Amino acid sequence: MKSLELHLTVNGEEKCWAIAPGDLLLDVLRREGYYGVKRGCETGECGACTVLLNGKAVNSCMMFAGHAEGAQVMTIEGLGNGTKLHPLQEAFLDHGAVQCGFCTPGMILGAKALLDRHPDAGENLVRETMAGHLCRCTGYRKAVEAVLAVSTPPRKVRKQTAGGKR
Repeated sequence: MKSLELHLTVNGEEKCWAIAPGDLLLDVLRREGYYGVKRGCETGECGACTVLLNGKAVNSCMMFAGHAEGAQVMTIEGLGNGTKLHPLQEAFLDHGAVQCGFCTPGMILGAKALLDRHPDAGENLVRETMAGHLCRCTGYRKAVEAVLAVSTPPRKVRKQTAGGKR
């Protein structure tokens, strides 16, 4: 089988890996030990495989690894500094937005990409971002609360009115 060299930076460290032309970024990252990138639906619908590629949230299950040549990739493993959690990670813990942890890395990275572009993101924009991540344990309210707590200025989720509608 023909192999290619892939040069990229993952979590601030330069890497050079041998890959096959059809390798997906998800598979290469997991093969290299980045297990926070999860295999979920394999169709780009669940968000479990989300990584940041040059600061943009992407579904690594839908991207050939070769397309990441020269890119900056961040996985959940690179978000904190090893001894201190990133504020989004802290907020997810503080707001009870973590249960089984399968969707959490993708949600946090998606939220980071959002807040890097829109630090003042409101509830609607946060909910739109979270819609790209499927969660069967916590639902979305707690994740939205966590992201809003880290936004600038910190915000709270609006209260629901009678009948559950806003």
